[in-house]
Amino acid sequence: MPDLTENPFEPLSEQQIQEIELAQKNLRGLERRDWWLWWSAITVILLLTLTVVTVSLPNILKESDRTFQMNLNLAIHALVALVLLFNIYTVYQQWLIKRLRTQTAKHVEILSRLRIRAEEFQKLATRDPLTGLSNRRLGEERLAGEVARSERHGHPLSVLLLDLNRFKGINDRHGHAAGDLALKRFAERLNKVIRASDLAVRLGGDEFLVILPECLPERIPALLKRLGRIEVEWGEEKLAVTSAVGWAGYEKGETPAELIERADKSLYANKRKEHGADAAPAAIL
Repeated sequence: MPDLTENPFEPLSEQQIQEIELAQKNLRGLERRDWWLWWSAITVILLLTLTVVTVSLPNILKESDRTFQMNLNLAIHALVALVLLFNIYTVYQQWLIKRLRTQTAKHVEILSRLRIRAEEFQKLATRDPLTGLSNRRLGEERLAGEVARSERHGHPLSVLLLDLNRFKGINDRHGHAAGDLALKRFAERLNKVIRASDLAVRLGGDEFLVILPECLPERIPALLKRLGRIEVEWGEEKLAVTSAVGWAGYEKGETPAELIERADKSLYANKRKEHGADAAPAAIL
């Protein structure tokens, strides 16, 4: 049995996987044993009934004689022996089933605990703890996969970068708790306006990435229109949360880094237009 007191966020080991497979095998075996024992009991009862009827029927149809009594006694002894053997066999099978149930219960408990650990590990490994969006690591993996798919099949692919405007001012004026709330509300809205096939990623700080498979760059303005302006209630104030954006469509032969770099340049150019030449470029994935 694997030690579950080890680091709960390590991937499942080969031994733990074998424990899961063994639990599933035992459950199937237990079900088969139950059904087999059930049908065996029914079969024995039917055979006993048929034997009793067969032996007793002549006595019903005619007067009993000595030969019949001997045959009847022999049949009764045979039936008693059969019932005794069947009872012994049933007790043995019940003992095996009880033992198997105990083992299976242990394996099911292990399986449940391993599943919880796997879910926690998956969440920590792929989710941003503040916003609940995918983290940078998952974003890199997903983007690499989508770029490879677009390269093979020629499907359109776009990426969108977003950088919150004047986010530092919210932190400086209202504190980091207000900044965290602004990030959460923005992430919630962003996640609502994208499609189920899209992936919203928090790169870090106030920077976000959206991976848009099967999407041409010309469709992104419609998405940004749905995103709109967000107001976050903080005490008696309403904090306006807007973002600078930049996007790019995948071009054949491009690497993920090159695609992000073009989107980043677009974001930087848009920020320069809105905020002047002192705007800083966004971080590159």
